[in-house]
Amino acid sequence: KQWYQRRVAITAGVSDHHKPQDIYAVNGIKFHPIHGTLATIGSDGKFSFWDKDARTKLKTGEQLDNTITCCDFNHTGTFFAYASSYDWSKGHEFYNPQQKNYIFVRQVKDELKPRKK
Repeated sequence: KQWYQRRVAITAGVSDHHKPQDIYAVNGIKFHPIHGTLATIGSDGKFSFWDKDARTKLKTGEQLDNTITCCDFNHTGTFFAYASSYDWSKGHEFYNPQQKNYIFVRQVKDELKPRKK
């Protein structure tokens, strides 16, 4: 595992069957311009879509080899763009100039609509 990941053990008042969980920084949050749902991106290399009102995750993207540093929706909310690059959380010692930066644009349709109540 990468050194910047933190392990958090859940121990207070629970049994041993709970395993530690990895904690990652959230690097950005953007709200969908039409539906009011939101996207989060982070140092785990994944994006997630959320229904804030229902407090549920709508979708998680596939994990990338690098962190996701920024994201946004277009004005109609039909496209979601995000960038993968080094986020400097591990300092200059771990910067690898050979590792490429990427920008991804994906069409989003119903996956950001809030869940029906």
